[in-house]
Amino acid sequence: MRHRTVAELMTRDVVRARRDTPFKEIARLLAENDVTAVPVVDDLDRPAGVVSEADLLRKSADRTDPSGRSPVPHLEAWERAKAEGSRAEELMSAPAVCARPEWSVVEAARLMEVHHIKRLPVVDETDRLLGIVSRGDLLRIFLRRDDAIRDEITEDVLWRTMGLAPSEVTAEVRDGRVELGGSVEFRSLIPVIERLCGSVDGVVSVAGHIDYRNDDARPSSAGG
Repeated sequence: MRHRTVAELMTRDVVRARRDTPFKEIARLLAENDVTAVPVVDDLDRPAGVVSEADLLRKSADRTDPSGRSPVPHLEAWERAKAEGSRAEELMSAPAVCARPEWSVVEAARLMEVHHIKRLPVVDETDRLLGIVSRGDLLRIFLRRDDAIRDEITEDVLWRTMGLAPSEVTAEVRDGRVELGGSVEFRSLIPVIERLCGSVDGVVSVAGHIDYRNDDARPSSAGG
């Protein structure tokens, strides 16, 4: 049982900017390549930061509306500095938060969540740019076929990990929703099975209908 890696999901042909790339060139790169952000790399192709549409839009937000119909938004000092920037190194969000190709989907998703970002440049052991992975890329695991998910649960989770035969516990998968059935020896095994099945890439939910023969979760009464 394993999670898909960043290397399997990332985009390898990365549109990138240099530190001295001008504002309008960045806007052109975004529009022509239908992307919402580009990593900014140094002379050794190492990511120094990322410039996104949001970074560029601060310039528009900093301008006074001549009609007076909408108030000028208040910008923090760092936002105003970006709004006044004209090159990638002045506009980018830095430092670049990066991922490694061998990371799992879970590791990449957690890093995005912690830093509240939508994409991660992917770098090798020398910090050179290899690719970029986005939220959308990570969501591709939910496009896995139901039969592939079922096979992984049956073979990797139930058989190899838990040592259960197909005659003991069954798994049916529909639209990523897993339904478990059958019977196990001990009640304490049921939440373990459900948790492991829920960690399989592409699983949306797990419903357990597993019976047990011995209730080892119930405290035994003390003898007198």
